Amino acid sequence: MKALIHQKQKGLEGLHLSEMEELTPQAGEVRIKLKTAGLNHRDLFVLQRHQPEDPPLVIGSDGAGIVDAVGENVTSVQVGDEVIINPGTGWRNTSDAPPKGFEILGLPFHGTFAEKIVIPEENALPKPSHLSWEEAGVLSLAALTAYRVLFTRAKVKENQKVLIPGIGSGVATFLLQFAKAAGAEVYVTSRSKEKGDAALKLGAVKAIDSNENWNDQLENQKMDLVIESVGAATFNQSLDQLRTGGTIVAFGASAGDEVKLDLRKFFYGQFNFLGSTMGSGEEYREMLQFIEEHNIKPIVDKVYELSQYKDAFDRMENASQFGKIGFKIV
Repeated sequence: MKALIHQKQKGLEGLHLSEMEELTPQAGEVRIKLKTAGLNHRDLFVLQRHQPEDPPLVIGSDGAGIVDAVGENVTSVQVGDEVIINPGTGWRNTSDAPPKGFEILGLPFHGTFAEKIVIPEENALPKPSHLSWEEAGVLSLAALTAYRVLFTRAKVKENQKVLIPGIGSGVATFLLQFAKAAGAEVYVTSRSKEKGDAALKLGAVKAIDSNENWNDQLENQKMDLVIESVGAATFNQSLDQLRTGGTIVAFGASAGDEVKLDLRKFFYGQFNFLGSTMGSGEEYREMLQFIEEHNIKPIVDKVYELSQYKDAFDRMENASQFGKIGFKIV
């Protein structure tokens, strides 16, 4: 089968489209013939984390396709089923944090940028009928991350004011759609007027320019909830927009891991600071039910052939996308 394999070198230089042997599902496993897959920021990080001395690795976490083989004792799916893949393994039930043994497809296990993938049967769920193959293939990692951030961690409520700095990524666009569906008022920031305008069309109340004074543009309105993924470049500006007793949730740090924090200002403000990453199988099923109930679809930015992976990775690395980047597999 064809697969996008990383080996021998760090970075994009170690990535090659080549042939590899098809895998056979063992007991409790299923094999999916993939139709589409989705690109995530995680895939950029994997190119650095996967070491030259490590075995060859098929990268990619998101995907959807048709079951074409099942191992022994598989009961939840059968050959011919149309399925969407939950990329998280080893985290079945919702808990305060992932349990030991939790992993994500695409490192350390083979991922979705291939014609076929073998996964535990519990990670193959029925494809939501309202989604196209392109939409289903790019959904999972970003949508699950957004769902846990908003509903499990932040416990978003109707009429709350929610600020999403750096609109444009897959997770951020899901956060906007999910929060709006929950009845919240959503505000966003971006350096790009085009991305801000696109967010307004999705239902944001206001889109502000990240490079200008946030307080002035928001007319000193304070937020109940700020969802941070940018990191050092925006964290303290985000904190400045929070009302007394408000909550800030971080799920990423694309522009720097370390922030300088005025601790006195923080505790006088009675702020809540939460971390979040991915989600459980239970949350994944809840998320699928939520998007079906509210007819939510991923914002698909662009879909590439797998052979065009360099263009796709460049678009992701340059943050040119609004929404999700996908691959057409077959």
